Amino acid sequence: MEALAVRLSGLDPYVDGALRIVAFYDTLMRRRVDLPALARASAGLAECVTGVGLHGTGRTIRVAPDGREAAGPAGPASGTVPVVLDDEEIGTVWLERSGPAGPLDEVLLERLALAVAGAVERYGPARTTMADPALVELVISAETDEAARARALRLLGFAAGPPVLVAAVRSPRLPLDRVGGVVCPGRPVKAARIGGVGVILASAVDRTRFPAGVRAGIGAADGPDLAWREARTALRLTTEREPVLGHAELGALALLAEVPREVLRGNPDVVALLGVAGDPGAPEEGARETLDTLEAYCAAGSLRRAADVLHLHHSSVARRVDLIGRALSVDLTTPAGLTRARVALTAWRLLSD
Repeated sequence: MEALAVRLSGLDPYVDGALRIVAFYDTLMRRRVDLPALARASAGLAECVTGVGLHGTGRTIRVAPDGREAAGPAGPASGTVPVVLDDEEIGTVWLERSGPAGPLDEVLLERLALAVAGAVERYGPARTTMADPALVELVISAETDEAARARALRLLGFAAGPPVLVAAVRSPRLPLDRVGGVVCPGRPVKAARIGGVGVILASAVDRTRFPAGVRAGIGAADGPDLAWREARTALRLTTEREPVLGHAELGALALLAEVPREVLRGNPDVVALLGVAGDPGAPEEGARETLDTLEAYCAAGSLRRAADVLHLHHSSVARRVDLIGRALSVDLTTPAGLTRARVALTAWRLLSD
């Protein structure tokens, strides 16, 4: 490579410089340098602050041209390139050049990104979030024997110890690997799509960090197969107001998930609610208003608190609740009536899945 660079230097200075950069990073990769060493070498070569950031771990390295950690807040990037491993974007590399980008900056950043991906793959467990669906299915399947399950967990990077949490996720817009990286900032975390539903396996999940528009159910049983069953049940009972639910929060309502659909649909209270709220898959605008009122009232337990949630006057909510109660033939102002409405509403949600 160095000999070729010398031969081409008289023909095209840009090609000469690019080949020397390629040779520079080839040497670093042969020496198996780690991320800090890559950042230091790149900063010296670029003669400006160079940064390396990994999405999953939140780790960021910024090095000045003298090889020391860059002081102060990060400046505007004059050039960035994503770091890709196993077809997943796991991080970014960038230059903070005070002036315009140099003619060889793009080549430097591309080679740095390749070197960073190699270093991440080499040192420690794999940092990619997306996993082989077959391995994930082995972990969560009720038909897997314990030896095979333990082996699959080891291959996915989970050590023996605390139970693995399982989350069932619906994310129509955000890629599943991004969701996993956000809610599980500490590794390991693995994700896959199975049967149209996202599966996230993690040692810990920060439920407060699920992005808007994502719905998730979380299971925490000792066995991943039981946790997956719990997670799916919790996912089925999520709503716009409660997009993330842990199975433990459901209590006795989780028992309704064990009831056959035809039994749920044949219950008189559920039949009445279907008549008021409409088809669970796509209720009409008026039915949606009715459903929102009933959900808010059941969750709040009082007219005034429901009015606060709905941003309506309590008298307006009272009229709506009265109309709903008449349609259901249930007195929603009594404890028994409220319980029946909650159970019917839970069944309505399960029928929408």
